[in-house]
Amino acid sequence: MSIYKQVMGHDFNRLHPMLQHRYNLPIGSVFKASGTMKEIQGGPKWLYPLFRLGIRWKLLFPEHGKDIPFAIKNRAFVGDTGESQVHWERIFQFGKKSRYFNALMSLDAERSVIQDYLGEPHLLYSDLALHVSDDGRLTIKSLGQRLVLGKLEIPLPRLFQGLATVTERYDEEQAHYHIHVTVRNPLIGTVFSYEGTFSADEDT
Repeated sequence: MSIYKQVMGHDFNRLHPMLQHRYNLPIGSVFKASGTMKEIQGGPKWLYPLFRLGIRWKLLFPEHGKDIPFAIKNRAFVGDTGESQVHWERIFQFGKKSRYFNALMSLDAERSVIQDYLGEPHLLYSDLALHVSDDGRLTIKSLGQRLVLGKLEIPLPRLFQGLATVTERYDEEQAHYHIHVTVRNPLIGTVFSYEGTFSADEDT
Protein backbone atom coordinates (compact mmCIF):
# COMPACT_ATOMS: atom_id res chain seq x y z
CA MET A 1 0.00 0.00 0.00
CA SER A 2 1.21 3.50 -0.83
CA ILE A 3 2.82 5.42 2.05
CA TYR A 4 0.47 8.31 1.22
CA LYS A 5 -2.59 6.09 1.39
CA GLN A 6 -1.40 4.78 4.75
CA VAL A 7 -0.82 8.21 6.29
CA MET A 8 -4.13 9.65 5.01
CA GLY A 9 -6.23 6.64 5.98
CA HIS A 10 -9.91 7.00 5.04
CA ASP A 11 -9.29 10.56 3.85
CA PHE A 12 -7.41 9.12 0.87
CA ASN A 13 -10.76 8.11 -0.64
CA ARG A 14 -11.89 11.76 -0.50
CA LEU A 15 -9.16 12.80 -2.93
CA HIS A 16 -10.17 13.42 -6.53
CA PRO A 17 -9.89 10.04 -8.34
CA MET A 18 -6.99 11.30 -10.45
CA LEU A 19 -5.11 12.38 -7.34
CA GLN A 20 -5.79 8.93 -5.88
CA HIS A 21 -4.22 7.48 -9.01
CA ARG A 22 -1.24 9.81 -8.67
CA TYR A 23 -0.55 9.07 -5.00
CA ASN A 24 -1.44 5.38 -4.97
CA LEU A 25 2.14 4.24 -5.48
CA PRO A 26 2.62 0.62 -4.45
CA ILE A 27 6.15 -0.79 -4.45
CA GLY A 28 7.58 -1.04 -7.96
CA SER A 29 5.27 1.57 -9.48
CA VAL A 30 6.29 4.82 -11.19
CA PHE A 31 4.33 8.00 -11.87
CA LYS A 32 5.73 10.20 -14.63
CA ALA A 33 4.33 13.48 -15.91
CA SER A 34 5.34 16.61 -17.77
CA GLY A 35 3.98 20.12 -18.16
CA THR A 36 4.76 23.78 -17.71
CA MET A 37 5.31 25.93 -14.67
CA LYS A 38 3.46 29.17 -15.35
CA GLU A 39 5.82 31.04 -13.06
CA ILE A 40 8.80 30.28 -10.84
CA GLN A 41 9.87 32.91 -8.33
CA GLY A 42 12.88 33.18 -6.03
CA GLY A 43 13.57 35.14 -2.88
CA PRO A 44 15.68 38.25 -2.23
CA LYS A 45 18.77 38.73 -4.42
CA TRP A 46 21.08 38.33 -1.43
CA LEU A 47 20.02 34.68 -1.23
CA TYR A 48 21.50 34.02 -4.70
CA PRO A 49 24.74 32.40 -3.36
CA LEU A 50 22.67 29.98 -1.24
CA PHE A 51 20.49 29.04 -4.19
CA ARG A 52 23.56 28.64 -6.37
CA LEU A 53 25.03 26.19 -3.85
CA GLY A 54 21.71 24.35 -3.84
CA ILE A 55 22.32 23.20 -7.42
CA ARG A 56 24.98 20.84 -6.10
CA TRP A 57 22.43 19.11 -3.85
CA LYS A 58 19.62 19.09 -6.44
CA LEU A 59 17.60 21.13 -3.98
CA LEU A 60 17.55 24.83 -4.88
CA PHE A 61 18.46 26.90 -7.92
CA PRO A 62 18.74 30.64 -8.63
CA GLU A 63 16.88 30.72 -11.95
CA HIS A 64 13.30 31.93 -12.20
CA GLY A 65 10.91 32.86 -14.97
CA LYS A 66 7.65 32.08 -16.71
CA ASP A 67 6.45 29.16 -18.84
CA ILE A 68 9.22 26.82 -17.72
CA PRO A 69 9.09 23.20 -19.00
CA PHE A 70 8.68 20.76 -16.13
CA ALA A 71 8.86 17.00 -15.58
CA ILE A 72 8.24 14.86 -12.53
CA LYS A 73 8.98 11.23 -11.72
CA ASN A 74 7.84 9.46 -8.54
CA ARG A 75 9.26 5.97 -8.01
CA ALA A 76 8.16 3.68 -5.16
CA PHE A 77 10.61 1.04 -3.93
CA VAL A 78 11.95 -0.76 -0.86
CA GLY A 79 14.96 1.01 0.62
CA ASP A 80 18.09 -0.49 2.13
CA THR A 81 16.45 -0.48 5.57
CA GLY A 82 13.49 -2.50 4.29
CA GLU A 83 10.98 0.37 4.48
CA SER A 84 8.79 1.66 1.68
CA GLN A 85 10.18 4.81 0.08
CA VAL A 86 9.23 7.15 -2.75
CA HIS A 87 11.86 9.04 -4.70
CA TRP A 88 10.78 12.39 -6.13
CA GLU A 89 12.60 13.83 -9.11
CA ARG A 90 11.37 17.26 -10.23
CA ILE A 91 13.12 18.81 -13.23
CA PHE A 92 12.78 22.43 -14.36
CA GLN A 93 14.22 23.19 -17.79
CA PHE A 94 15.75 26.64 -18.24
CA GLY A 95 16.92 26.48 -21.83
CA LYS A 96 19.74 23.91 -21.85
CA LYS A 97 20.03 23.99 -18.05
CA SER A 98 18.23 21.32 -16.03
CA ARG A 99 17.50 22.25 -12.43
CA TYR A 100 16.27 19.80 -9.81
CA PHE A 101 14.18 19.81 -6.64
CA ASN A 102 14.53 16.22 -5.43
CA ALA A 103 13.46 14.37 -2.32
CA LEU A 104 13.16 10.94 -0.72
CA MET A 105 10.03 10.21 1.31
CA SER A 106 9.00 7.47 3.72
CA LEU A 107 6.33 6.90 6.35
CA ASP A 108 6.52 7.45 10.11
CA ALA A 109 3.44 5.43 11.07
CA GLU A 110 3.71 6.17 14.80
CA ARG A 111 3.49 9.94 14.28
CA SER A 112 1.31 9.75 11.14
CA VAL A 113 3.62 11.96 9.08
CA ILE A 114 5.62 11.59 5.90
CA GLN A 115 9.38 11.86 6.39
CA ASP A 116 10.88 14.06 3.68
CA TYR A 117 14.63 14.10 3.04
CA LEU A 118 15.41 16.92 0.63
CA GLY A 119 18.35 17.10 -1.73
CA GLU A 120 20.87 14.59 -3.08
CA PRO A 121 22.83 13.95 -0.93
CA HIS A 122 20.25 14.83 1.74
CA LEU A 123 20.68 18.32 3.13
CA LEU A 124 17.37 19.04 4.86
CA TYR A 125 14.74 16.96 6.61
CA SER A 126 11.11 17.90 7.14
CA ASP A 127 7.99 16.27 8.56
CA LEU A 128 5.05 16.52 6.16
CA ALA A 129 1.36 16.69 7.11
CA LEU A 130 -1.25 15.88 4.46
CA HIS A 131 -4.79 17.25 4.35
CA VAL A 132 -7.67 16.55 1.96
CA SER A 133 -10.16 19.37 1.35
CA ASP A 134 -13.88 18.95 0.72
CA ASP A 135 -13.42 19.46 -3.02
CA GLY A 136 -10.86 16.65 -3.28
CA ARG A 137 -7.65 18.66 -3.49
CA LEU A 138 -4.54 17.81 -1.50
CA THR A 139 -2.58 20.19 0.72
CA ILE A 140 0.85 19.22 2.04
CA LYS A 141 2.56 21.30 4.72
CA SER A 142 6.04 20.95 6.13
CA LEU A 143 6.40 20.98 9.91
CA GLY A 144 9.63 20.81 11.93
CA GLN A 145 12.89 20.79 9.97
CA ARG A 146 16.42 19.58 10.56
CA LEU A 147 19.75 20.22 8.86
CA VAL A 148 21.28 16.94 7.67
CA LEU A 149 25.06 16.62 7.85
CA GLY A 150 25.84 13.01 7.00
CA LYS A 151 24.44 10.92 9.86
CA LEU A 152 24.01 14.01 12.04
CA GLU A 153 20.64 15.82 12.04
CA ILE A 154 20.45 19.22 13.73
CA PRO A 155 17.02 20.73 14.57
CA LEU A 156 16.64 24.15 12.99
CA PRO A 157 15.15 27.08 14.92
CA ARG A 158 11.92 28.17 13.30
CA LEU A 159 13.48 31.46 12.19
CA PHE A 160 15.86 29.51 9.95
CA GLN A 161 13.29 27.14 8.47
CA GLY A 162 11.83 27.23 4.99
CA LEU A 163 8.31 25.88 5.44
CA ALA A 164 6.56 24.61 2.34
CA THR A 165 2.88 24.57 1.44
CA VAL A 166 1.89 22.46 -1.55
CA THR A 167 -1.60 22.54 -3.03
CA GLU A 168 -2.45 20.05 -5.74
CA ARG A 169 -5.73 19.50 -7.55
CA TYR A 170 -7.03 17.95 -10.76
CA ASP A 171 -8.72 20.14 -13.36
CA GLU A 172 -11.29 17.95 -15.12
CA GLU A 173 -12.10 20.56 -17.76
CA GLN A 174 -8.47 20.90 -18.84
CA ALA A 175 -7.60 17.28 -17.99
CA HIS A 176 -4.40 18.11 -16.11
CA TYR A 177 -2.98 18.44 -12.61
CA HIS A 178 -2.49 21.88 -11.13
CA ILE A 179 0.17 22.51 -8.49
CA HIS A 180 1.15 25.52 -6.40
CA VAL A 181 4.22 25.35 -4.14
CA THR A 182 5.35 28.10 -1.78
CA VAL A 183 8.34 27.98 0.57
CA ARG A 184 8.28 30.69 3.22
CA ASN A 185 10.54 31.81 6.03
CA PRO A 186 9.10 33.67 9.07
CA LEU A 187 11.54 36.57 8.61
CA ILE A 188 12.17 36.72 4.85
CA GLY A 189 8.75 35.75 3.56
CA THR A 190 8.61 33.79 0.30
CA VAL A 191 11.99 32.31 -0.62
CA PHE A 192 10.84 30.02 -3.44
CA SER A 193 7.59 29.32 -5.26
CA TYR A 194 6.25 27.80 -8.44
CA GLU A 195 2.85 27.22 -9.97
CA GLY A 196 1.76 25.39 -13.08
CA THR A 197 0.19 22.32 -14.63
CA PHE A 198 1.24 18.85 -15.77
CA SER A 199 -0.27 15.73 -17.29
CA ALA A 200 0.63 12.10 -16.74
CA ASP A 201 2.73 10.50 -19.47
CA GLU A 202 0.98 7.93 -21.60
CA ASP A 203 2.98 5.02 -20.16
CA THR A 204 2.08 5.90 -16.54
